[in-house]
Amino acid sequence: MTSDNTRRTPLVRLRRDGAVDEATLAYARTKIDAVVGRQGMPTVTGEVRIARASAPHAGHPWSATADLRIGGRHVVAVAEEATGTEVVDRLQDRLRRQTDRAAHAGDTGHRTTAPPWRGGSGTPEPLTGPDSSTGANEEK
Repeated sequence: MTSDNTRRTPLVRLRRDGAVDEATLAYARTKIDAVVGRQGMPTVTGEVRIARASAPHAGHPWSATADLRIGGRHVVAVAEEATGTEVVDRLQDRLRRQTDRAAHAGDTGHRTTAPPWRGGSGTPEPLTGPDSSTGANEEK
């Protein structure tokens, strides 16, 4: 059975598969909100799914998958562990690393140019526009 829980983070859906208890879902909600609700994060949308295998012989019966869009970047994180809290903690660690990369991989002002064999000059051109720090666009 799959349940849809969207109480705190309306843009990130938290779903469950199998016999996932409410305490694990509440713990997952707080951990995921801590990652995606940080100051300075771009808009985050997507889904986090927590599953518990029904087979008692499974080595890691708990699994979690996060499929998120952070700004313009796609982030996927997967974790498998023996208990619900361990899988949520592992997923939080992996999501934090990947969301940090995705949030800071935006436009840094560096522009690549085409190499000479593709018709480019081979040297980067200076930035022009409102973000440039050279002051070339200022009216005098």
